[in-house]
Amino acid sequence: MAEKLDNMKEYISTTLNKQKQYFHSGATLALPFRKQMLRKLTSAMHQYEKALSDALWQDLHKSYEEAYLTELSIVYGEIRNHLRHLRKWARPERKCSPLAIMPATSKIIKQPLGNTLIIAPWNYPVQLLLNPLVGAISSGCTAMLKPSPYVPNVSRVLTEMIRNTFSEEYIAIVEGNRDVNQMLLAERWDLIFFTGSPVLGKMVMEAASKHLTPVVLELGGKSPCIIDQDADLKVAAKRVAWGKALNAGQTCIAPDYLMIHEDVKNKFLKLLVKEWKHLLTKDPQQAKHFVRIVSDKALDRLIGYLPSTGEADLPSTAKRSTIYHGGHYDRAERYLSPTILTNVSPDAPVMQEEIFGPIFPVLTFKQIEEVTEFVAKRERPLALYYFGKKGDYILRHTISGGTCINDVIMHIVNHDMPFGGVGNSGMGTYHGKESFMTFSHRRAVVSTPTFVDMPFRYMPYKLFALIKKLV
Repeated sequence: MAEKLDNMKEYISTTLNKQKQYFHSGATLALPFRKQMLRKLTSAMHQYEKALSDALWQDLHKSYEEAYLTELSIVYGEIRNHLRHLRKWARPERKCSPLAIMPATSKIIKQPLGNTLIIAPWNYPVQLLLNPLVGAISSGCTAMLKPSPYVPNVSRVLTEMIRNTFSEEYIAIVEGNRDVNQMLLAERWDLIFFTGSPVLGKMVMEAASKHLTPVVLELGGKSPCIIDQDADLKVAAKRVAWGKALNAGQTCIAPDYLMIHEDVKNKFLKLLVKEWKHLLTKDPQQAKHFVRIVSDKALDRLIGYLPSTGEADLPSTAKRSTIYHGGHYDRAERYLSPTILTNVSPDAPVMQEEIFGPIFPVLTFKQIEEVTEFVAKRERPLALYYFGKKGDYILRHTISGGTCINDVIMHIVNHDMPFGGVGNSGMGTYHGKESFMTFSHRRAVVSTPTFVDMPFRYMPYKLFALIKKLV
C-alpha cells in the first residue's frame, strides 16, 4: 500500500511538471486549439455516453433519463455555449484612459491562470468534474482531474475516457481516496477548483494558503424552502417534491428544510405526499427514477436523523420530531424513502448540518419576519427557495448563493447566470462566461507611446498645481 502511494505521489509530481512545461510552451493559448479540445470532449462524451450512464446506474441507481438531464446534457450545453461565445469572451476589452495618462491606451486582456486542479464530488460525478473542465479548456489552462472514489464505476469510466482523449501533459486524471487528495493539495497549482462539503472545503483552503493558491469552493449548506400563506400550493408541492426527489436529495442545492406558514402547513404537506406518489409511485423503492444513497455510511447518518433512532441522546427539549410520512429504509439496497419530519426543534441534529438525503424537516411560521430572522442567523446557504408573493422582501432581507422564486433547482440551468456560494456555502462562481473568467486572469495593460513625454509626472514636480487638477 505504501509503495502504491509513493508511486502515485511520484506520478502526480511528474505529471504536473509535464503540464507546467506544456503550458509554458504556449500550446494551449490559440483559440482554434481550445475549440478543437472542446469538440474532442464532446465527441468523447458521446462515445462514452452509454458507459457513463450504466456506471451511474451501478453506483447510484440513477436512471438514464435522470443521468442525461442532470449530468450529460448540462455538460453538452456548457460546451456549446463556450464554442459559441469563446472568441467574444477572449477579446481584449478596450478601456478609457484618464487625462493624466494620455496619450496612452488602456485595455484588459484575458490570460489563462495556468495549471489547475479540479476535485469533484460523488453526487453528480460526471457534471461536476467535466463542467469545470470546460472552463479550464476554454480559458487555455491545463488540468488535473480527481473524481470521487465513492462512485468507483463512474470514476473508472471517466478515467478511461479522459486518458483516451487527451495527453496527460494537457489533461490528466488520477483516482484514489483522501490520501491522494492530500498529495494533490501538497503541490503548487495556479487554481484549485473544489466541489464538496464545507468541512473539506476548509481543508482545501488551508492547503492552498501555503502557496497562496486561489481557490474556487463550491460547497453547500442548509438551503431553506419557504412556503408562504399566499403561495400556489399545488404548483409549489409539485416543484418541491421533484426538487427533493431528484438524486434522492443528494444535491448541493436541494431544498434542505421546509418553513411553512402555519395556516397552510397541513394542506401543503398532504399535497407534497400526493406529488411524491405521482412522481415515484406509492412504493418509491420500486421506482425506476429514485436514486439510492451513495454508501452505507451515508445511509446510517440519514437514518440517525429519524426520531426512533436519532433522538435517544438528545435533551428533552429537542425530542419532539415525528415522522409525518416515509421513514422506510432498506440497508441492503441503500434505500431511504422520501420522509417528512414534523414537530422539529431548531436544535435537533437534522437542523444542524446539510441533510443530503430525502428527509424534509418542517418548521412553521406566522410572520415572514420570523423566516428572514431565522435564515439570517444561520450560515449563508448555497440556495434559497421561496413560494409566495413576498419574494422581493425575502431577497432584501436574506443572502444566499442563488435563489428561485416559486421554483427550486432551476437557477443552475441558465448558463448566463453565475453559480456559486457565499460565505460557508462557497466562494467563486462558474457556468458559461463565469467559468471562462474563473480560469482566467484579467490583466490590465497600459500602452504609452514615446513620441511625446509629458514632463509633469517627473520630480521635482514643477507643474504641481496642474497635476492636482489632472489627478
